[in-house]
Amino acid sequence: MKNCIKELRKEKRISQEELAAAVSVTRQTIISLENGKYNASLLLAHEIAKYFGKTIEEVFIFEN
Repeated sequence: MKNCIKELRKEKRISQEELAAAVSVTRQTIISLENGKYNASLLLAHEIAKYFGKTIEEVFIFEN
């Protein structure tokens, strides 16, 4: 699953640490998500999308 977290974060000019704190995860989790090494749980995906004012589908790209 791909995502546009890094792009959204840069648009909003926030650090990985700031995003991590806002959605109650570690900075390492954000790094792993941005690098495609970790797939977010539905709850985390919802929190990240809500933080950016987007839908889950706008942040996370589901592939077959």
